[in-house]
Amino acid sequence: MAIGGRKDVFKKLESVDFSGNWIWVHCASLGEFEQGRPLIEKIKAEKANQKIILTFFSPSGFEIRKDYNGADFICYLPFDSPKNASRFLAVVKPTKAIFVKYEFWHFYLKELKKQEIPTFLISSVFRPTHPFFRWYGSFFRKMLKTFSHIFTQDESSVQLLKSIHFQNISVAGDTRVDRVLAISKNAKMLPEIASFCSNAPTLICGSTWPPDEEILAHFINHKLPENWKVILAPHDIQNSHVSEIQSRFTVPTNTYTNLEIGRKNNAKVLIINNIGLLSSIYQFGTLAYIGGGFGSGIHNTLEPIAFGLPVIFGPKHLKFTEAVELVKSGGGFVVNNENSFKLIFEKLLEKENLEKASCAAEKYIEMNQGATENIFNYLFN
Repeated sequence: MAIGGRKDVFKKLESVDFSGNWIWVHCASLGEFEQGRPLIEKIKAEKANQKIILTFFSPSGFEIRKDYNGADFICYLPFDSPKNASRFLAVVKPTKAIFVKYEFWHFYLKELKKQEIPTFLISSVFRPTHPFFRWYGSFFRKMLKTFSHIFTQDESSVQLLKSIHFQNISVAGDTRVDRVLAISKNAKMLPEIASFCSNAPTLICGSTWPPDEEILAHFINHKLPENWKVILAPHDIQNSHVSEIQSRFTVPTNTYTNLEIGRKNNAKVLIINNIGLLSSIYQFGTLAYIGGGFGSGIHNTLEPIAFGLPVIFGPKHLKFTEAVELVKSGGGFVVNNENSFKLIFEKLLEKENLEKASCAAEKYIEMNQGATENIFNYLFN
């Protein structure tokens, strides 16, 4: 799909009128897009004369966001080569280029530097294991030198970059914080979810995978307090997987598509079998469990903490700055199995502990908002 999607990309680009002020924003995939999105939308809202070309590397970004109306043109970025880089910039003629988080395209960066086009990296995170900081990393360090300025999510990234004598850096924070705050302030009403919860304390389990679901189902079946409800939003919403989840439970379950407002519902567990609702569903929660921590890595912890929910997740969380900081501050909790989940849940049943954890989650959001404003001001002032 990635190769096929690039087949006629230059033909499409050359049909566009790129006169005027165009800013080029490049994202690897969907996750990076969500980090770039707040800045794109702020530029469009406050700089009417600026146009945005948004490019993606992977199909998982482009295919989902190809109809996004916040950009003026969206396409795959042609593969990295001297010819493609030169041709792309000759067509688009951007006044600025913005790469999001982990995007390093050697020939594009080299050509941007050659043409003296201001180039920025935003929402970046650096770790000692990255090649920039290794004995063999001279090639990668040269790419860093092409950026006019690098905005990092944290101070440790700044210190790492300074250790290799890079100076054009500053801590701006994570633009996703601004995004989840905006979502929380404009959350969907979802009266059918409100009816299901009926003001009961509610555990919301977001983006779960089978290892998460196994732990959760056993706990919910045998140890969940009688007055609690559960909303479970699996990563895989295919009917076969939803049926498999339901079969794990001995308590009554229902699915979102079967809910009816005003109809009596005895379900203890509600399974969300569609997409696009989870970020708003957190408004009904008391506590959140975030899936993925027993696989490749946890999913979004920022969405629930934007509503002040403490978050519980599995051990694969160390690559996520916000998760590490939440654990340190007491707003996040790591579990390794059902027993550790039980112990943490029981701890948070105590009002004082729950309030303390909730305050820590809210404080993280409060202390880390404003990245979009910081970057925008640097770019345009």
